[in-house]
Amino acid sequence: MNILAELRSRFCIALAKLDGSAEQLADMVLPSQDAKFGDYQANCAMPLGKTLGKPPREIAQQLVALLDVADLCAEPQIAGPGFINLRLRDEFLMAQIQQALVASDLGITPADQPQTFVLDYSSPNVAKPMHVGHIRSTVIGVALDRVLRALGHRVISDNHIGDWGTQFGMIIYGYKHFADQAAIASHLVDELSRLYRLVNQLVDYQETKNRKLPDIEKRIVDEAHCLDRLHDSTELEDPREREEHAKRLQSSENTLAELRKELADMRRKLAAVEGDPQLSPLLADHSAIGAAVLAETAALHAGDATNRSLWERFLPACLESMNEIYRRLGVTFDFTLGESFYEDRLAEVVADLASQGLVTESDGAKCVFLEGVDAPFIVQKSDGAFLYATTDLATIQYRASEWKPQTILYVVDHRQSLHFEQLFATARKWGFDQIRFEHVSFGTVLGEDGRPFKTRSGSAVGLGGLLDEAIERAHAIVSANDDARESPLLSPSERRQIAERVGIGAIKYADLSHNRTSDYVFSYDKMLAMQGNTAAYMQYSYARVRSIFAKGEINAESLRGRVSELGIQHPAERALALALLQLSEALARVSTDFRPNHLTAYLYDLASKYSSFFENCPVLKAETDKLRTSRLLLCDLTARTIGYGLQLLGIEVVERM
Repeated sequence: MNILAELRSRFCIALAKLDGSAEQLADMVLPSQDAKFGDYQANCAMPLGKTLGKPPREIAQQLVALLDVADLCAEPQIAGPGFINLRLRDEFLMAQIQQALVASDLGITPADQPQTFVLDYSSPNVAKPMHVGHIRSTVIGVALDRVLRALGHRVISDNHIGDWGTQFGMIIYGYKHFADQAAIASHLVDELSRLYRLVNQLVDYQETKNRKLPDIEKRIVDEAHCLDRLHDSTELEDPREREEHAKRLQSSENTLAELRKELADMRRKLAAVEGDPQLSPLLADHSAIGAAVLAETAALHAGDATNRSLWERFLPACLESMNEIYRRLGVTFDFTLGESFYEDRLAEVVADLASQGLVTESDGAKCVFLEGVDAPFIVQKSDGAFLYATTDLATIQYRASEWKPQTILYVVDHRQSLHFEQLFATARKWGFDQIRFEHVSFGTVLGEDGRPFKTRSGSAVGLGGLLDEAIERAHAIVSANDDARESPLLSPSERRQIAERVGIGAIKYADLSHNRTSDYVFSYDKMLAMQGNTAAYMQYSYARVRSIFAKGEINAESLRGRVSELGIQHPAERALALALLQLSEALARVSTDFRPNHLTAYLYDLASKYSSFFENCPVLKAETDKLRTSRLLLCDLTARTIGYGLQLLGIEVVERM
């Protein structure tokens, strides 16, 4: 049972009797932050009292009189100006724990109205190796996928990979001009990655030199003129005008300083390329590389035999390299339908948009203009080429037709917010207004210097190398801890398996334990710590519980036949029992705002409650056999709940550490 949802349902009924428009105030029933105020607390009397013009405490008394929770709670208590404190009955707690112990799903409450979700996540460009930037979308997507399924929803995961865009134009151009044929024959993916990086550097250099640099120089001149005008108009008598002028002056000075810093960074970047012995000789001969790459991409899309043949040759190896990372992460998808899958649908999408009067031509390009958005949503460029926008619209059309979802979730970083705002608005105008679209955005992975996490050379950190290092660090920790015992317990193969699970689990959990919209600092030391809200601590907590059964030579499954012997007497037992019953609440919170950190916070709190229980309530040395059995049952459910919670996060447990 989702106890919080049940309490809110009961409060809805009572609130409606007081005021027909007050039912939404039931959301103010929340778990108590302090056990001395009960298990749950309702603060809805305060706003309702204001609405009805009555003292909140009087409203609280009326609510309690109308509230039917006697089967769940002891008599509600009113505190302070009108807080309603609720304490669950111990017999109710025990009955719910007994049900959870024998339930294969731990008694999780399914969603009242199951939906069909399409979940779009990970979505790398396959022409280049996966890097640290892909970890957030992938692990957040996996967690949402598993939680939604656990709640009874139908989930269709689709990895919308980039297998058809400009990145392949870069590789094709690189192959034709810079390829090492011996490397192509022996290490195809590594050589394609080198070619991509090389061409991307040259394109970026030319773009910076020919467009970005002149643009920022012009902006500096304009801002300097603006600042001069502000300095010339300082004789103001009105104090408010002087204050406002000072603010504008400071703002202009700050803007100019930032622009000059950006210009200096840009010039350093250009100088580094010009001073590079490998890149410098290529600059003059490839001054139009940006346009050439677009031409190679356009030729591929137009069916050019050579480019199509190269694409068909390179794609399988790129896909296999990507899938190797997914195998290491334990990630699978229901579908992997990349951009190329929709290639033959794009012209029809634009034609259909035009037939509905949604397309306007602007400078030769076909665009959708949206109210309140300055930038046009371009669906076909002036040269006839299609864009991500067109492919994304074709994807929505296909998903709606084939899978009929109520909701489509896109787990993509926050920098794409404008794109998704335009995409969703266009899709609704196009006729897909019955589908709920959600951009599940997330922040950036930072280095310990507070900047986006990159290698010393400035490139994105490869995901494969990231996993390797995490595993090696975990292996060193596991080995050191085992060697410190009087008699080491783990074989070399066990150490390696544990290190694999701890290392990869650490990376996943570190990401998921942060609010997804926040940036977070990537630190191996912090994520592999055995204390605090980390995967290593959670895996250790699970192993510690399981070790009780190993030490006592107890079969947990057979123990579940004795659930009638469960008893709750000690406060630490009660606190643990309550925490065990709040799993459904944590999963419901995740499914409401698509933030997996609700689940990591729940698991950490559960592990903390168990730690207090373990310190205060002897298990194997309990005073009586019945008490021993009761506490073992709580241990069993704790291990299963932690294990299942970690599984929902895509993290494997270990039986001992």
